[in-house]
Amino acid sequence: PTALPDPTGVEVVHVQTALQMKEAVTKGVAQADALIMAAAVADYMPKSQAARKIKKAAAGPTLSLELVRTPDILTETRGNFLRIGFAAETENLVEHAKEELVKKQLDMVAANDVTAPDSGFEVDTNRVTIITRDGKAEELPLMSKRDAADRILDRVVGMMGGERKSNETHIKGQVRGKP
Repeated sequence: PTALPDPTGVEVVHVQTALQMKEAVTKGVAQADALIMAAAVADYMPKSQAARKIKKAAAGPTLSLELVRTPDILTETRGNFLRIGFAAETENLVEHAKEELVKKQLDMVAANDVTAPDSGFEVDTNRVTIITRDGKAEELPLMSKRDAADRILDRVVGMMGGERKSNETHIKGQVRGKP
């Protein structure tokens, strides 16, 4: 869940768990040209959910939660579309992002170092490195997240044999509006 308003012109499906997200993605990609999503939504989730609040007195001074792996949505979602992942890394950015690209058989990865103070979470800017299936890595300069998204979409549209101009996207002879 988010407190942010839904963007205009976009169908938003709100989910609360990785399993709900997997179901929503599976339904949503049926007619997709590209799937662009986080390389990992969450790595682990609680094995079970408490039916009610766990009281401190009953739990004692420590509490252990058993966690299980979440489904790897991006790896498990296949079809006749491009698959692009975002990789939030804390070290060895390009090396780890290339590993994700190969392991998940992606067409492209957009990676960023989330330890940088001007990039990643809780800021409006990002410094993204785009890595394509051929192993080439292009480090984009620091820019707004909106501009970074535009650069990533330019690459995706180019991979589909199209081009983006001002407020329109041209793919396979079709013209699509750009938000």
